[in-house]
Amino acid sequence: MIPRCTDVVRRAQAGDVAAFEQLYREHVGTVLRLCWRLCGGRDDDAHGLTQEVFVRAWERLAGFRGDAAFGTWLHRLAINVVLGERRSAQRRELREQRAAGQTEVGPPQTRVDAGVDLDKAIAALPERARMVFVLHAIEGYAHAEIAEVMGSSVGTTKAQLHRARALLREALS
Repeated sequence: MIPRCTDVVRRAQAGDVAAFEQLYREHVGTVLRLCWRLCGGRDDDAHGLTQEVFVRAWERLAGFRGDAAFGTWLHRLAINVVLGERRSAQRRELREQRAAGQTEVGPPQTRVDAGVDLDKAIAALPERARMVFVLHAIEGYAHAEIAEVMGSSVGTTKAQLHRARALLREALS
């Protein structure tokens, strides 16, 4: 028996679509909020990424071993989907810039107007700082976990978190 594998997960792994629909209903809100925060509050992107997470979850469900809770596994999958999409978007943008003859990209927006809410301020953070901030301060991931999924060092994630907090203080003051 898989220790953290519920009956619903086992049925879904066996191909029971109704069981997978139940897992979807139980977890879609959490996954959507995570995707929304990680992609800077862009609703269309968040909804598309959420759907992609569940498509991949269905495709990879047989590989779920139960080493962690299903929600934790799904959360990690969502982070990987968002990071993968961001890398793809950066590659597309670079190709388009090269085709247009541009060689430099402008700096990311780091300020927000006074009076905006915290979600907008978080959305305005530079990409990597926002991801570290969301994963650490909102989702509760440890620096080692963040470093692992982002392919960086613990020191880098700590520096990005410090940067994000400083930019948020500045933006919200």
